[in-house]
Amino acid sequence: MDFSKFRLNGQRANLNDFSTREDGGESDKALKKLRSKLWAEVADLQQVLYAESKQSLLIVLQAMDAAGKDSTIGKLTSELNAQGCAVHSFKSPTKLEMAHDFLWRIHAAAPKAGDMAIFNRSHYEDVLIVKVHEWVDDDALERRYQHINNFESLLHDRGTRVLKFMLNISPEYQLSRFKSRLEYPEKNWKFNPGDLVERELWSDYMSAFEVAMTKCASEQAPWYVVPAENRLFRDVMIASVIRDTLKDMNCQYPEPDFDANKYTVDSIS
Repeated sequence: MDFSKFRLNGQRANLNDFSTREDGGESDKALKKLRSKLWAEVADLQQVLYAESKQSLLIVLQAMDAAGKDSTIGKLTSELNAQGCAVHSFKSPTKLEMAHDFLWRIHAAAPKAGDMAIFNRSHYEDVLIVKVHEWVDDDALERRYQHINNFESLLHDRGTRVLKFMLNISPEYQLSRFKSRLEYPEKNWKFNPGDLVERELWSDYMSAFEVAMTKCASEQAPWYVVPAENRLFRDVMIASVIRDTLKDMNCQYPEPDFDANKYTVDSIS
């Protein structure tokens, strides 16, 4: 499947141009089979990334509440080697984090060479919720967009590929997920009354997403708008983009630091 139409790379973002649900013309059975195949490929490529230990991959997930960030991460990590993959969730900053610049805690979590990192929310919170609630002025926001671009450029120069996914859902879908959290006792813990307050600001958040993605999409750190209401298609799309990116990185197993001709399976005991 071709996912290029979901990629932003410098053009103005308009979320009305993107659907929230897709199936790619495939049945659920076909999507499940493709997902399994893709994640097996991603796992193999991650092993080479880890072994080479020269490059790294950062995966950023942003979305409205109940869009499926946690379940996406569950699928992302289910087939990966945990030794080379870390998940970081960014919530309200602590006092220590507030005493530094907004990228301080983000940079500290960036993946080292050989690793993959997945961000559940990210530095983009500082131009999303901050913009919606007008916690900083427009001049400060403009500087933050530039700081983000410079930061992602720095990561890229160091050998870190950056992939950013916005899980796109409708307000109706979000409401159905909120109701599900109340309907089933085992999901009650996921319900936050404060989310209903933020839900009232839906159009403001969509506008903030569009501005951030327009100003911070680049060839080296692209944004993808993922139709997230069909979870199978969501998983296939994200897995495919990650697989293709890892392939493009062209990682190689390192040469052994010993003379392999001196050893055979039968010669060691």
